[in-house]
Amino acid sequence: MSKRALTGARILTPLGWIDDHALLVEPPTIIGIVPATDIPAGFEIEQLVGGHLVPGFLDTQVNGGGGVLFNDSPTIDGIRTIAEAHRRFGTTALLPTLISDDLVVIARGIAAVREAIATGVPGVIGIHIEGPFLNERKKGIHDGAKLREMDGAAVDLLASLGVGKTLVTLAPETVRPGLIAALTARGVVVSAGHTLATSEEMDRAMDEGLGAMTHLYNAMPPLAGREPGSVGTALSSPLICGLIVDGHHVHPTALKAAFRAKGPDELMLVTDAMPTVGSDIVRFHIGDVEIVREAGALRSAEGTLAGSDLDMIAAVRNAVAMMQVDLETACHMASATPAALLRLAGMHGRLAPGARADIVHLTDALDVAGTWIGGVS
Repeated sequence: MSKRALTGARILTPLGWIDDHALLVEPPTIIGIVPATDIPAGFEIEQLVGGHLVPGFLDTQVNGGGGVLFNDSPTIDGIRTIAEAHRRFGTTALLPTLISDDLVVIARGIAAVREAIATGVPGVIGIHIEGPFLNERKKGIHDGAKLREMDGAAVDLLASLGVGKTLVTLAPETVRPGLIAALTARGVVVSAGHTLATSEEMDRAMDEGLGAMTHLYNAMPPLAGREPGSVGTALSSPLICGLIVDGHHVHPTALKAAFRAKGPDELMLVTDAMPTVGSDIVRFHIGDVEIVREAGALRSAEGTLAGSDLDMIAAVRNAVAMMQVDLETACHMASATPAALLRLAGMHGRLAPGARADIVHLTDALDVAGTWIGGVS
């Protein structure tokens, strides 16, 4: 693969925006940033027409896309379709996400992700297993019949990927002491979600290595003065919290409150995307439950939100508008913060020498004009 110099757009570096420079790429790595007048010999120049070069977006919660739900197609072909659908919206790295299901389906999903990474499916860096170790009273759209208790065999399964990154969402109050520590000791990143945990139960989970909160505010009780619960713990601790910024899951005032409490290093944008993203379909099923897309939201007939119809560039634009942050900050929450959660901060989420060349070219209107994964467009 040839060495390339991307020039003609503003570049978002870890130190801020720079103009009139070129990003030097030797796949799969960024090898330098130089003035546009000093591009070394041997680089093929790719002249961009304005806009912004930003780190590729990293989405830790992708249930589906391109008409495919990962639970229904826990295969390499299903994963490839999902990744291709989300790449069009600036996602250059993702965790295909299984919602609560039987352990045999989880095993198939893990095997498919292992194969996708081994064969180099662009953008696939691991798996997110959301459930089935959740609180039935906060299950949301998850099938209550699939929920179960965690045991040693489940820990072995959850930690079995062997490559890439594994993120597991569980309700801390449903998991007996020691099992979160067992997961984190084997490299699994553990997040709290679909939970009724008290602040004391959250503290115990953090002592065992809990590192994140899945879709903050959603599928958990609200903060109260004498019962801070999981929301209070999340806002007052270093937990990295995912936010679904689609205008349906969280009110803009609550988004701004989270930002004031946490800042961009502890908030990450996620899509919680379903098969409608990158597809013309307007309805699909989760098990026997029909989900319909209407007015930008996905709901069951009972009105329960069922993931989202959100893509990452829309999440970035919404963060700018609803959270009233600048583009640099929104991109940080879409790339650097999730990379830090997954312990990939040196390679993902930044445009700097030595980092992986996962790059998005945005127009001035904040549409995706192009992407590079590992330096390949």
